[in-house]
Amino acid sequence: MGKITGFLEIERHDRKYEPVAERVKNFKEFVIPLTEKETRDQAARCMNCGIPYCHGTGSVEPGTPGCPVNNQIPDFNDLVYNGNWEEASRNLHSTNNFPEFTGRICPAPCEASCTLNITDTPVTIKTIECAIVDRAWDNGWLPPQTATEKTGKKVAVVGSGPAGLACAQQLARAGHDVHVFEKNAKAGGLLRYGIPDFKMEKGIIDRRVKQMEAEGVTFHYNIPIGGKAANAVDPQDLLKAYDAVALTGGAEAPRDLPIPGREFDGIHFAMDFLPQQNRRVGNEPLNGVREILAGGKDVVVIGGGDTGSDCIGTSIRQGATSVTQLEIMPQPPEHEDKMLTWPNWPLRMRISSSQAEGAKREYAVLTQKFEGKDGKVTGLQCTQVDARFQPIPGTEFELKAELVLLAMGFVHPMHEGLLKTLGVDLDPRGNVRASTVNYQTSVPKVFTSGDMRRGQSLVVWAIREGRQCAASIDQHLMGATTLPR
Repeated sequence: MGKITGFLEIERHDRKYEPVAERVKNFKEFVIPLTEKETRDQAARCMNCGIPYCHGTGSVEPGTPGCPVNNQIPDFNDLVYNGNWEEASRNLHSTNNFPEFTGRICPAPCEASCTLNITDTPVTIKTIECAIVDRAWDNGWLPPQTATEKTGKKVAVVGSGPAGLACAQQLARAGHDVHVFEKNAKAGGLLRYGIPDFKMEKGIIDRRVKQMEAEGVTFHYNIPIGGKAANAVDPQDLLKAYDAVALTGGAEAPRDLPIPGREFDGIHFAMDFLPQQNRRVGNEPLNGVREILAGGKDVVVIGGGDTGSDCIGTSIRQGATSVTQLEIMPQPPEHEDKMLTWPNWPLRMRISSSQAEGAKREYAVLTQKFEGKDGKVTGLQCTQVDARFQPIPGTEFELKAELVLLAMGFVHPMHEGLLKTLGVDLDPRGNVRASTVNYQTSVPKVFTSGDMRRGQSLVVWAIREGRQCAASIDQHLMGATTLPR
């Protein structure tokens, strides 16, 4: 696909960032798109390889090569190269409901598995994907797709993250009456309340919600399902009122660090910190919750993943005095052995945009104790660890900290409330048990997908599972389905 000799003639050229000094002044997106010619040139590098692993293998296992939603990447690259942007949009949307999400925040396993990546640099697939969908919105190519016939079936979707949105949109387009229940004031899940605005501004979500509403999806906000809140809805009432229920919440139980001093004030989970800033940017009230701010403080972020990186960028924008990120894993190599790792996701040194804004990174570090004074955290006692994560004697050191953010991942969905009331079976990791064959839980007419089923994962996996869950629900309700899996 693309230009037959393009990969020999054209070097990889990706989107640039605004200068650090400018972008940290606000919470706006700072990625600078390529021009149309630059994007078409990059699409020309797609080399018509014999087996395009970028498509994805169709496997359900995390870490497998390529795109989890099985985007037809060589096809839309060819369409972009030839200037057929509208058809490229149709192709892209045939497999991915929300490419503007993945084009901004997906880590792009497709690029790691690009055949050109074996001996050269991969095609800029993520950039091309984002350019296609942004152009589609700008040109009005994405009108609501309303169902020509209604089925008379009602489906409740609990949770409006990417899995819930994908599931709801597919079901509405199949003609079902879809109602999405969201405990927060707006739709998006972690896309809205976890991902900082500087990575994805929330108007990106709002325009999709508007499209879905025009397609017949009804959103119910500030409505928790299960639990003891005054406005909570009994899950059993959903089972009575709807023909099927899809559980698409997140894996919200954070991994804690139960070491001495954990009780000190100033030690918070990342997801107590990040949503507050998103609500400030979105002019949402904090509803009496005590504010967590990094301004003027020495901040330590424990955890080296994307959530930790988001904490860094947010802390810097709030005016932190210093930001240090601790990772228990050893420092990865600068470059992977491509002949050994391709087409799988490689372990190598990566520097996120937030880390490049001024964070200090420490590897192979274990936090042993929090120090404090007058009930407030003042520092950490740490040590270097060996390959088995055992402390190395003589490597102890201390870090000053007035704010500690725990970003060590999530263990499973919250069990209290919704899940316990419904009585769904859980898998050994504490996620809702369901297979990818039909996404059905142990409770009749209750389905599940996304992080609630598979555990903490990527937005692209959530979209895949939401789409497949919708097909299973449609099959269950109608006896057959034309929705793609």
